[in-house]
Amino acid sequence: MAEVKLFYHKDGIVRLSRSLDFLKSNPIQNFLWIDLNDVDEEVENELEDFLKIYIQEEEEMIEIEMSSRYIETNDTLVVNSNFLLSNFETDPVSFILKNNILVTVRGEELSSFHETVKKISANPKNYPTGAHVLVALLETRVEFDADMIENMTQKITQLSNSLTLQEADEELLSEIKNLQEKTMLLRENIIDKQRTVSGMLRSEFIPNELQPKLTIIIKDINSLVEHIKFSFDRLDYLQDTFLGYVNIEQNKIIKIFTIVSVIFMPPTLIASIYGMNFTFMPEIDKKWGYPLAILFMVLSSLFILYYFKKRKWL
Repeated sequence: MAEVKLFYHKDGIVRLSRSLDFLKSNPIQNFLWIDLNDVDEEVENELEDFLKIYIQEEEEMIEIEMSSRYIETNDTLVVNSNFLLSNFETDPVSFILKNNILVTVRGEELSSFHETVKKISANPKNYPTGAHVLVALLETRVEFDADMIENMTQKITQLSNSLTLQEADEELLSEIKNLQEKTMLLRENIIDKQRTVSGMLRSEFIPNELQPKLTIIIKDINSLVEHIKFSFDRLDYLQDTFLGYVNIEQNKIIKIFTIVSVIFMPPTLIASIYGMNFTFMPEIDKKWGYPLAILFMVLSSLFILYYFKKRKWL
C-alpha cells in the first residue's frame, strides 16, 4: 500500500503527518524522518524538488557495487541496503540523509520500520536528528536478522535430529539445499549491513555521540557472521552425513545382490554340469540321480550361508 509518513518534532514529542502539503507549510527544521513506502513517481519527484535531493530508481538501489551502495556528497549521505523479508525475498531500501532529515524509500512493509517507530514514540528525546533514526533503523534491522538466524538454527537442529538412515531421501536433501540457500542469503544481508555501518563510522554526517552505538552494531554483526558460518558448516556436515547414509544404503543393496549371486553360483554350476549333452554321464541313468543333484544344490547353498555367517558377513 502506497504511503507517505512525515515524522516531526512538536511540544517535545514526535508527531506524524501523511501530507506533503503539511511538509511545505511548516519549518523544515522541525522534521525528523520522511518515509516513502511504495509511492508513485510523482510523489518522489515532488519531494525531490522540495528537498533538493535525488531519489534513486529501484535498479540503482539494488546495484551490488559499493559505489552505489554508499555515497557521500558535500551535504548528503546516501545508503542503499537490501532488507530480507520473512519469505527470504529482498526489498531494496534507500536512506537519504540531508540537513539532519532522513528520507527512506522502500517498496514493502518492513517489521524493522514499525519497531523503530515504536522506539521513537516511546523515547522521542533520544532521536533529535535523522541520523539518530538511521542508526536506530539499522540497529533494529540487525536485531531482526539475529532473530532470523536463530530461527534458521532451530530448523537446522530439527533437521539434524530427524536425519536417520531410514529418513535419508530426496526430500531431506532438498531441505538441506534450501536451508543452505537461505543461510547464504542471510550472510549476504549481514555483510551488506557490515559494509554500511563501517562506512557510517567514518562519515562526518554521523554525530560523535552515535559512534559507540555503531561500534556495538559492528560487533553484533561480526558475531552474527560467525554464527552464520557455524550454521553453514553444520549444513555441510548434514549433507555429508546424508550422502554417507545413502552410500550405506547402496552398499547394503549391493551386498544383498552379491550374497544372492554367490549362494546361487554352486547350484548353477551343478545344474550346468548335468545339463551338458554328453553320452556317458553315469548319474543320468540312475534313479537317484535327480534327487542327488538337487541335494548337492541345496547343500552347496547351505554351506555358503554357513560360511558367510561364520565370517560375520551376514
